[in-house]
Amino acid sequence: MNAIVNTLPEKYRYIVVEGPIAVGKTSLTRLLAARLNAQLMLEDAQSNPFLERFYRNPERFAFATQMFFLFQRALQTSDIKQRDMFGSPTVADFLIDKDVLFARMNLADDEFDLYHRMYQFLQPNTATPDLVIYLQAPANTLIERVQRRGWSVEKPISERYLRDVVDVYAQYFHEYDASPLLIVNSENLNFVDNPKDFELLLQRIRNLRSRREFFNCS
Repeated sequence: MNAIVNTLPEKYRYIVVEGPIAVGKTSLTRLLAARLNAQLMLEDAQSNPFLERFYRNPERFAFATQMFFLFQRALQTSDIKQRDMFGSPTVADFLIDKDVLFARMNLADDEFDLYHRMYQFLQPNTATPDLVIYLQAPANTLIERVQRRGWSVEKPISERYLRDVVDVYAQYFHEYDASPLLIVNSENLNFVDNPKDFELLLQRIRNLRSRREFFNCS
């Protein structure tokens, strides 16, 4: 096992896997953490007591849902700054910046103004990733995956909402430059069931030469 642990450059101490709902970010995060002997940092969406109510009644529960996520994500990412830089790396399945994307989508203007003030207060205390892996997939693929996995909290999610999420992510990462970024078209990749796909991704990460690159396997 030790012979394959250090498969990525040492400079990637904090890696984030991001992407819209059901794109596979948590599964890939777990694989990377296991391979790199890294600390695993997962967002716990199902612990948000407002989330299912938000999907059923967005206008009423959007603000409470978003504030819960903001404090949860800020607390988790602030811990990374306190860790020993020579300790094990961290792999996470969320980027705190994405919190603003959902807030802008879901909150009324006055609610967003209050939310954003709190975000600006918390964000400077959070760590910046050394690498972000952005997983893409078409909205129709994600809709099918949500329906197939059948999580009770996700049952009220509308197709329109999922399509909006995909569009917002695409726009955000089109302009993203805070960290090195690898954009992965994951529609035809299965990192969990096909080890070759995972090895190809690791090789692609090892060979990164610029701050923004693409990985597409058809």
